[in-house]
Amino acid sequence: MYFLLLMLFAQNSKAIEVHYTDQAPRIDGIIEEVWHVADSVSDFIQFYPYEKGIPTDSTIVYVLQDASNLYIAYRCNTHTEKATIYPGGYEDYVQVNIDPLGNKTTAYFFKVTISGIIDDGMMLNGGRNSDDSWEGVWYRGAKVYDDRYEVEIKIPFKSIRYKKGLSEWGVTFKRYIAAKRELINWNEVLLKEGELISKYGVLKGINPQAAGYYFELYPEGYIRYDVINNKTKTKPNASLNLKWDVTSQATLNATVFPDFAQIESDPYTLNLSRYPVYLSERRPFFIEGKEIFKMASMGHYGLHAPMEIFYSRRIGKSMGGDAVPIITGAKFTAKSEEFNLGILGAYTDEYRDTVDVLLEPRRWFGVLRAMRQIYTNTDIGLLFAGTMIDENEYNYGLGLDATYNQRSTIFTLQGGLSDKNKKRDWALSGGYSFYPKNFLLMGRWEVVQDSFDVSDIGFVPWAGTKEFEVYNAYWGIYSSGFCRDWSIGPGIKLSQESESEPWSKIFYIHTWPSFRNGIELCARITLGSCYEADTNYFKRGAYMVFWRDGSKSWWGVALNYKYNYNYARNFIAYNGSSKCWAGIRVIPKIALSTEAKIWTEWDTTRSILATTPMARPEIHYSITKDIKLKIFNEFVFTMPGSDIDNITWSSNRFGMLLSWNFHPKSWFYLAINDYREDENDKLKPQYFIGAIKAKYLLYF
Repeated sequence: MYFLLLMLFAQNSKAIEVHYTDQAPRIDGIIEEVWHVADSVSDFIQFYPYEKGIPTDSTIVYVLQDASNLYIAYRCNTHTEKATIYPGGYEDYVQVNIDPLGNKTTAYFFKVTISGIIDDGMMLNGGRNSDDSWEGVWYRGAKVYDDRYEVEIKIPFKSIRYKKGLSEWGVTFKRYIAAKRELINWNEVLLKEGELISKYGVLKGINPQAAGYYFELYPEGYIRYDVINNKTKTKPNASLNLKWDVTSQATLNATVFPDFAQIESDPYTLNLSRYPVYLSERRPFFIEGKEIFKMASMGHYGLHAPMEIFYSRRIGKSMGGDAVPIITGAKFTAKSEEFNLGILGAYTDEYRDTVDVLLEPRRWFGVLRAMRQIYTNTDIGLLFAGTMIDENEYNYGLGLDATYNQRSTIFTLQGGLSDKNKKRDWALSGGYSFYPKNFLLMGRWEVVQDSFDVSDIGFVPWAGTKEFEVYNAYWGIYSSGFCRDWSIGPGIKLSQESESEPWSKIFYIHTWPSFRNGIELCARITLGSCYEADTNYFKRGAYMVFWRDGSKSWWGVALNYKYNYNYARNFIAYNGSSKCWAGIRVIPKIALSTEAKIWTEWDTTRSILATTPMARPEIHYSITKDIKLKIFNEFVFTMPGSDIDNITWSSNRFGMLLSWNFHPKSWFYLAINDYREDENDKLKPQYFIGAIKAKYLLYF
């Protein structure tokens, strides 16, 4: 029986042989004669819109290597559907994913669009999540013909981490046909499982021969012009970033006096909840390798989110439109087939306001993350994060996590301990997701004790709460017809703010149909008895969002209406929000888009108290495949009730970013960020930041 299982596995596992070449292919999008000695594959399977369907057009992929590089070439026939070319938008593309550590939990991806635009990153958590913050040194060429297009990719071995002596890497190939919204894969991908790295095919006979120690130096020079509170300051400066691949599996990163120049601003949101707004990370030093410093996630379909013992936005945090300066930072990461290790340290400068009042003293930050794979599908990990001003003012957090991950079944358990200035406590959370035939079963639990506090280093602001949630649904996946899949089912959520208070009991029904024409719809109705802010009330709400993404245009609408506690006003009343977004590609290189949102607040007598509209039009211009221009303006208004005659222009933010990727990992930026707020019925400048920044990679 065991022999038969092995034979069955061998028959189902796809493989491609890597042949060695002494003549390196020219990376120009032309598959020349040197590729004729390469092994190739063409047996692709459709994932979207018809799972396990036959691809519209044929695709052939070739693989070669020399001592220092891996080469991949795509020949994509377009006999049935002509290729769609929209630089920077929804256009035809190809992608290769590789698992050079053989751990079946992480992989690199390299994506090239038909117009030559590139994207790269990491697949995480066995393939259930992706992170495009990783930026590698690699090369591509693409060329379009009447009946096909061809793409060539060159990946230097020294640009990635790989396990020495491992002759078989995991690999898969993808192609996207924009005209039909068709995604095809070399290996079979199922909607309920997602793109599992454990189901990749095999790249056989791989033999990297690059050896030595590789350095990447990023000298950065910038000139920054600030106008804050009517005071002008011009600041020329320089910083240095270092990346050293100590081994093929271990990397050291360091930065000295980095300046992130307010290149991207956080979008406006009206916060009516009792918790602070979570902001995504935008700074290159922190986003590269951030997957190592996070506790395990359940992927796209799980209810349980990882406990954030470490939240990188605490380092160099925003204050009054500016940021606390970072003096230096260093990061060491190592990955192997069974073990991941990350160590991060940073030191921030003091921050004073315009009248020289100290708002933030100098701080040390430190993070340690270690994770071990004990079985093929089970991981355990430890995370320590801390910050310190002196021996009397500090904040430490310790997290432990364990995850079982087997195709459509995931269990995770996480615990945390905190110590803030000798105030100590604990937290515990966990979750599961399980997808038996035609059903979706998910649940989560979280207990955060009253004194648990990682506010200076992490993001777990809901101290003193307990939550338990279960969601069970029918999930049908259809092989034909206009509907691709549809899930619908009930859920229940129990929560308690503190030991002495009653439990809130919330019931909801959630549905999510997905259609083959690209339209998605998600809706939820919520109701139940709730207790918060020392008040009992009957909570109810409705939420609906539907959208469609296309190659030439995209749009979406979201509606949210609820009766709950308004923490900004300190009373229970109705509030609602509506959001719409739309975009159109005027010509292949220019896209116009806008996002608009309106928040409406009612008072306790059900009269409209305030309305807050926001609009953010944007222009995206792909000047070339490497040069992009983005211009936006964010308008925020307020008005009493619904009295549009008394509307006030509350704030305005104008931004422009010109970016030029003139060499791998080398960039030129020109950025403008102008922010104004209403003062006595006039928009007064709060700050204006203009920055010119250049970053050049020295790679040896």
